Amino acid sequence: MSDSAQMFVLQCFGSKALSKAAKKPGRLVLLTLSTWLSMQGAVAADVTHHRHAHPSSKAVHRGVSPLKENNTPAAAPVHHDVESHATESVVVHRGVASATGVTNTTPGGGLMPPQTVAKSRSGITRDFIAKQSPTANPVSMVASLPGVVYSGNDPLGTNDDQQGLSVRGLDQTEIGYLYEGIPTAAPVYLLPYTSSTADNENIQSITLTQGSPDITSPLYNAVGGELTESLRDPSHKFGGLANFSYGSFSLKREFIRMDTGDIGHTGIRGFLSFSARTADEWRGVGQTRRYHVDGKFVKEWGEGNKASFVLSYNDPLQYYLRAPTKSLWRQQGVNYNYADKYTKGSSDYYKLQENVHRTLILGAPVNLNLGHGLSFNTTPYFTYATGYDNGGTTLSRNGSYYGNQPAGALQNTGTSSGSSFSAVSIDKYDLYYSGINTTLSWTKGNNTLAVGYWYSYFDQSEPSLYEALGPDGQVSSMYGQWAVKTQDGSLLSQYNIHLIQQTNSLFINDTYKALNDRLTLTAGFKETMVTRKVTQNIPGANYQNGQSDAAPLPQVSISYKITPHDQIYVNGTTSFRLPASIMSYVDRYSVSTGVQTRSHTVNPKAEYAIGEEIGYRHTGIVSVALALFNYNFTNRQINTTTYASGTPVTESINGGGQTARGAQIELGLRPWHHFSPYVSAQYLHATTDNNLQVGNDYVRSAGKIAVKSPKVTVAVGLSYDDGSLFGAFNMNYVSKQYSTFMDDESIPSFETFNLNFGYRFHSYMYLKHPQVQLNLMNIGNNGFLSGVSGLSTNAKSTKGVYGTTIAGSSPTYFVGGGFAGVLSFTTGF
Repeated sequence: MSDSAQMFVLQCFGSKALSKAAKKPGRLVLLTLSTWLSMQGAVAADVTHHRHAHPSSKAVHRGVSPLKENNTPAAAPVHHDVESHATESVVVHRGVASATGVTNTTPGGGLMPPQTVAKSRSGITRDFIAKQSPTANPVSMVASLPGVVYSGNDPLGTNDDQQGLSVRGLDQTEIGYLYEGIPTAAPVYLLPYTSSTADNENIQSITLTQGSPDITSPLYNAVGGELTESLRDPSHKFGGLANFSYGSFSLKREFIRMDTGDIGHTGIRGFLSFSARTADEWRGVGQTRRYHVDGKFVKEWGEGNKASFVLSYNDPLQYYLRAPTKSLWRQQGVNYNYADKYTKGSSDYYKLQENVHRTLILGAPVNLNLGHGLSFNTTPYFTYATGYDNGGTTLSRNGSYYGNQPAGALQNTGTSSGSSFSAVSIDKYDLYYSGINTTLSWTKGNNTLAVGYWYSYFDQSEPSLYEALGPDGQVSSMYGQWAVKTQDGSLLSQYNIHLIQQTNSLFINDTYKALNDRLTLTAGFKETMVTRKVTQNIPGANYQNGQSDAAPLPQVSISYKITPHDQIYVNGTTSFRLPASIMSYVDRYSVSTGVQTRSHTVNPKAEYAIGEEIGYRHTGIVSVALALFNYNFTNRQINTTTYASGTPVTESINGGGQTARGAQIELGLRPWHHFSPYVSAQYLHATTDNNLQVGNDYVRSAGKIAVKSPKVTVAVGLSYDDGSLFGAFNMNYVSKQYSTFMDDESIPSFETFNLNFGYRFHSYMYLKHPQVQLNLMNIGNNGFLSGVSGLSTNAKSTKGVYGTTIAGSSPTYFVGGGFAGVLSFTTGF
């Protein structure tokens, strides 16, 4: 709070009144709300004084922390929204000193940084990120933002493969994911794998744009919005950070980061970090591990020129947790999982569910000020991912099939005898994706014109293999080095897929500002062209398939600043997405019967969405953001998990048309007497618009509530930070979610409660602001159904439109983690 605003409150109410109110939260809330409008006059006066004191008010003045330079957090990342190049003045607020980057200046305890773009946007900063468990991944950390539903599968937030995220009812494959401007979700499966990017200690901010991507973003799947993760900039001084964490489920984690400081007179500075983590699975047995490296090097020169090099390497190992049906959940609860010990002839041994997803991400963002109003931004990038998703199965020695042909007497079947043997089903993959995204902008007077081009190349190889188990259930090679072969020497396989995808995207955008920059008009157009070529090298299968699609993507928006603290906006956006599964394009055959279990889809239809929003923002001691939204979808693509020989694979379902309407609200208080409350909520009404085909008939799904679309979500947070003692409480509520298109099965509403608190000590010798922190997750929970893993059209038998009886099938679910605690020791140096 500014000095003049504090004086205003004290004069009106007196320090005793404030002290009494602070002791009673109810009075504190009433007092804050009742004085809000009058406070704005004082704050506005303070801003006016600030502008008069600095004649160059056209520049953006960032808040300065009292930290020494070595511990100064990087400025909030600039989103290159061509419609949001506003010139504004920002009041400086004094923060706290910490080694972790916390300044305690963001409203809502780090959950509500100021936004100006003419669309719904929320975010989190170091003030929130640094106080979360070091094991939490970015998807779990945005759970409190409006419209977000996080379906966790473990309490520590370590399980990337089996978690769910949805925004306004749209799942994570429909949310674009950018890391330092790099699209890091694999371009076909589109799962974010957010722990592949940066360790929590290195994340400066995460921003969520609900409902539509920025027109400059290198994304083609962001129907539900855009999640942007930004790294901290390296420090100008030599130093570092160390963290050691211990906790539930035998958790051990070590992290260390070194900043080079400015390297001579080169203008280059950088950092490198390494972390190692081991922990037991919270359900069943099995130890997971993760090794991770982050790095960033920066050079800045002149005015507005910056070049960066970013790298992240991730090497995790974990085990799939068994997803129960509703009936199995009632019977066994959290005890439903894969077997702890191997039984001869069994295929449900937990070690057969091992999975690995190693990634290397490289990027080189460059921002250049060319003078005369011209600016140039480009981001070349390269990502490599390799790994396997495995599961247990049983094979017949002489009765198996390779495609639609008998495999004969199988080879490499191990030493066991009998007509069948146990094996691990291996889904092995190698992914290469690279590209470059470029924008050229020209500002002349009140107008900014931008043009851009994005090109991306993606290559994916994914063969299915099998390897026989040893007498104790051991596997010689999870990569299938000694794979089972057919009688003629071919590798026994259910699928052998190779896909190449190329994406070309062009855009033009124009932004005009009027009325002393209070009115902003933006119109843009983007054309995105995607081509996929797929081969399936299995006997009997269609060998070649593919798809080419192009989508026109116009965007328009208008925003108006009623006052320096109040903004209204309206926008209209479009977006599209192709099916997020390689399996949609290929035939599959049962290894045990030779019967075709999946037919390839020819030219599957792309999902297309048209959205409208109207919103209002107020920034001040209390910040408020309101939005109403409406979306219409055609060929709604919905992801689900199925199993091929015991291995989980992603499938895409065409959900037909869908309509979604709703409202969201967000409120956050700037730190006041060290307290920062936060509240967000959303109401969503999403319906399926047509009947869905099942075989030769249709289920009567028209008008039903859409799957994975809870009507109400609420998040409440309260943080406290006086510079030494700090703590925060966060609660999330998610209402009932349907798991079938016929709305005949659902999971009940649930709540989660998280608590953290800690203490920062004074610097001592070489230790800078050492601290101890305790995170308690899922307080009071022993496990619950947190989301939908595998969808179904109908859980119960039903009559189709043409009178056919359509048998039901049971959906499967994510199991939310039980209680866990993490104790962390952190220090700068």
